[in-house]
Amino acid sequence: MTATSRRAFVLTALALPLVPRAFAQASVLKIGAPLPLTGALAPEGHKQRRGYEIWADAVNKAGGINVAGTRVKVELVYADYESNTPRAVQATERMITQDRVAAIFGPYGSGAVKASSSVTERYKIPMLAATASSTEVYSQGYKFIFGTLAPNSAVTEPLAEYMRSAVPNLKRMAILSRNDLFPLALGQTMELAAKKAGIEVATLQRFPIGTMDHASALTEMAASKPDWVFVTGYTNDLVLVRRQMHELKFLARVITMLTGPSYKEFTDALGPLAERITSVSWWEPVLPYRGVGPFPTSEEYARAYSVRYNVVPDYGEASSTAIGVALQVAAEKAGSIDPVALRNSLADLDISTFYGQVKFGPSGQIQSQKCPVFQIQNQKRVIISPRDVRQGDLQIIT
Repeated sequence: MTATSRRAFVLTALALPLVPRAFAQASVLKIGAPLPLTGALAPEGHKQRRGYEIWADAVNKAGGINVAGTRVKVELVYADYESNTPRAVQATERMITQDRVAAIFGPYGSGAVKASSSVTERYKIPMLAATASSTEVYSQGYKFIFGTLAPNSAVTEPLAEYMRSAVPNLKRMAILSRNDLFPLALGQTMELAAKKAGIEVATLQRFPIGTMDHASALTEMAASKPDWVFVTGYTNDLVLVRRQMHELKFLARVITMLTGPSYKEFTDALGPLAERITSVSWWEPVLPYRGVGPFPTSEEYARAYSVRYNVVPDYGEASSTAIGVALQVAAEKAGSIDPVALRNSLADLDISTFYGQVKFGPSGQIQSQKCPVFQIQNQKRVIISPRDVRQGDLQIIT
């Protein structure tokens, strides 16, 4: 976006009518955080919460955010939407109208974020989404949504190119996707990336939310004799699929799953069955990032997180902390916690952080990320691409 168009974008938002609020004299920055703390997505929801809290506690321990010379503390307002998207939308509106939050940290996943963003747009409250990568979320023309995960194509295209070069005689793949906004979009984007890389997609199948038996789909996939199996879904989905693949004695030379392998819960649940599963991450602790905020480097963030929670952080947790850092710097630069002032400051943000460069594109989605490919080896995530941060080589399954 040019400087001229960016200024016009900001002025347009400033001209929008506001819901009357009293943020100017507030000594607390209240942030709404609707999360799936129970239900099928509970593991992911609790991860997001930990990412938020390590940032908020660090900021408050340092005295708060410096907003025009006044120290403003952070208060996180939670609601459990029970892994039910309509309830996420209701919780978002309730936080704005009743709790009077100045910003919303988005719910888990692209589907819930897309649905809830219509509410934040209507009330002109900035929403920062830590776990929404689908371009459908950001193509709505909204001005108040910002996301810290790069588009799905930033994951699938480098992955397809890497596998094409790293796996000898790789010709055919099979894709299985959860029929939900983010997982399905990821599967469809993978299909395009594979074809672009010269890989035949033998089958692309969908499974309904809540599916407990994948035998039929897996049997059909096995019949296509794929060299590469690519499965999308959430942690519980992927654990179940991997177990049922084992029961059916269905293997391929490469098995890639997104996004479960990034999480310790995945390897803990599967044990030896997690070995040699590949995946892609939007962030890893070994990446050489440095910048502003309470955690100066990726390494220091990972260390602080590990001490507090006794686990190495994954990209979702890091992204959840990064949106806090982005909002913190936006408030400092704006000298205000008024929602429109925060939104305009976020739109103009360009900072280095432990998470990498945070600069939002015209749609509000981050554009600057490089996404490493990793493989589970000896129960640990080992980066196999790109070369400059590689920790090991790809191990073929069969």
